[in-house]
Order: sequence, then structure tokens, then C-alpha cells
Amino acid sequence: MSDLDARKAEARRSALARRKVAHEAAGPGRAGVLSSLLAGHRGVPLAGYMAMRSEIDPLPAMEEAAAHGPVCVPVIDAPGLPLKFALWEPGCVLIDGPFGARVPATLAFIEPEIVIVPLVAFSRAGGRLGYGGGFYDRTLEVLRARRPTLAVGFAYGAQDDPDLPLAPFDQPLDVIVTESGVITPGG
Repeated sequence: MSDLDARKAEARRSALARRKVAHEAAGPGRAGVLSSLLAGHRGVPLAGYMAMRSEIDPLPAMEEAAAHGPVCVPVIDAPGLPLKFALWEPGCVLIDGPFGARVPATLAFIEPEIVIVPLVAFSRAGGRLGYGGGFYDRTLEVLRARRPTLAVGFAYGAQDDPDLPLAPFDQPLDVIVTESGVITPGG
């Protein structure tokens, strides 16, 4: 294991513990700030995610956005590949996909222009630490090569890590939304 990999593993352990505490203490309305941010992008194809474990849940914001335009969720094809995104609508039938993520039973793929990105930790400079599979880094790189794509990190404020270890291939976040506000890297 390289020094960077060891530092990332330790950062993940620490951030997951902080996220668990924040998740247990959080009350309703955690996606309100996210909904406000997305209101300025009505109708733009949006990718959310189905929250797992102690991830902050974007579902209320996704439901609101779906009233104005297409919303999709990530589908893992295989390790090492970018994500695909399947059209999602409130109340659609979901099944268990790879890695336990819920996906629509009927897969109709679209390409988002805004991606709500789950994460383990973030830095105010726009850094993101995920689970280590590289799915979102590969996906954002591909999407950004095709067109401008807004990467919105969604996390609890407790997941902030000013000393986040990053690699050159880690894709930056354009904005970070927490339960209490919006962080614009470099802003």
C-alpha cells in the first residue's frame, strides 16, 4: 500500500465515523439547501443517488427536481468502468443493483449535466474522497470531456477535511452542499 493509499484509508475511517455521528444527530430537512441550489437549474438532466448507510439523503431534492425535468440514478456496470445513469421517477420500482445500490427495475439510460455526488469526505477547495472504487472520478472525467458537467458534492458539514489526501486523477467538486449551506471552492 502506498503512502497516499494509507492516508486515504485513514481519512475514510475518520470521515465515516464523523458522518455516522452527524447522520444519527440530523433531523428532517437535510436536503433543503440542495433543493434551493437545484431550483436554479430546473429542467437540466440531473443525477442523484439512492442513499446507503449513513449517507445524507438527496431523495427529497430529487423528487422536487423530477417535477421539472429528467432525474437519473447511477448504475454500476462493472468495476473499473464509468457509471451509467438510469432514468428515475418518484415511486418507480427499484431493485438491488451491484454493491447494494438501489436502481430502477426498468433501465432507460440518460446522460446528466448535473451530478449530485455522494462522498466520504470533502475539502473546501473542492476535493472529494469516495469509497475508493473510482467510479465517480472516471464518470466525471468522461462526462466533462463531452460537455460542461456540474459536480455537486452532498455531505454533512462534519465530513469536511482540510487535509484531504488527493491524487491527480481525483475529479474536483464544483460546489459542496451541506445540511446547513453551500460551499463554493475558490469562492
